[in-house]
Amino acid sequence: MTRNPDAPLPLLTADVDGGTFRLRPAVRADLPALVQLLADDSMGAARENVGDMEPYERAFAAIDGDPSHLLVVGELVPHGAENGSVVATFQLSFLPGISRQGSWRSQLEGVRVAGSLRGQGIGKVMVQWAIEESRRRGCSMMQLTTHKTRTAAHRFYERLGFDSSHEGMKLTL
Repeated sequence: MTRNPDAPLPLLTADVDGGTFRLRPAVRADLPALVQLLADDSMGAARENVGDMEPYERAFAAIDGDPSHLLVVGELVPHGAENGSVVATFQLSFLPGISRQGSWRSQLEGVRVAGSLRGQGIGKVMVQWAIEESRRRGCSMMQLTTHKTRTAAHRFYERLGFDSSHEGMKLTL
């Protein structure tokens, strides 16, 4: 398999059903696929605007320009193919804190896997990589929020060792 020379080096490569799964840093050209992944359910469809890429481009520039943030895509390269397509994404942010003796924590956001590929272990591979990267960067904990109605996501994260120890709150501005 030949790697696309325009794509960043993979962060992780894993064999999965149907081909090779690669995690890599996102590039600007990935934005339409990322926004489509974010909009691929009733909750996301109400929040995202796949027809206007300008706000996503501004957000990408801010994330890409700050080493405390990492926007990652997952590509699936079918057996026998040279290049793949974006089928998953997440954002990982690294936050300093005064509490917990000044320890760092990571924040996992926007975890998405294409609907047709859910339940095949891709999400598990991504989150396990994010956990290890957080440890590598010296974080003492990883935190995330998931909407109360996403019960399948709750079960998924609990299977990976996450605990519903806090009640999250958000204020839409």
